[in-house]
Amino acid sequence: MSQETGPEPSPATGAGRSSRPLDEVDRRILDELVRDGRVSLRTLAERIHISRTNAYARVDRLLRDGVITGFRAQVSPEEAGLGTSAYVALTIEQNTWREVSAELAQVRYIEHAALLGGDHDVLALVRAPDNAALRDVVLGRIQSIPGVVSTRTWLVFEEFDGDRSPWV
Repeated sequence: MSQETGPEPSPATGAGRSSRPLDEVDRRILDELVRDGRVSLRTLAERIHISRTNAYARVDRLLRDGVITGFRAQVSPEEAGLGTSAYVALTIEQNTWREVSAELAQVRYIEHAALLGGDHDVLALVRAPDNAALRDVVLGRIQSIPGVVSTRTWLVFEEFDGDRSPWV
């Protein structure tokens, strides 16, 4: 069920976290922080119409509960010199995810990797300066990791973030 129409997941149903469900104010806080992680607590409170004390307490709870895991800058890959992006799907030997993921985490230019269910086992987002660096990452680094059986690469021509926040 969607967030808009479905009931809130409860910890007892294995929703992936043990903290209490997010309410509307929590979701609005997350929406604002995702849009601008540098917003002051005073401005945050004003934008969502709650007291600064309430905003501080809620952000503190969201951090403590692990809902907010950190704050970071969003970097434009192309403007930062990483003009080639690709998704690389990996097929790995059964039961090698821990070892493969530990190795992938050490490979320069891999921005994100996820264990999947489906035709491929792992999907990695690679952002490299150029095609030669991408080729080195895929053919030289990823394919040499023990447990990696095969790879398949898709070049990214253009990308965008969705307009709709999942938090509100």
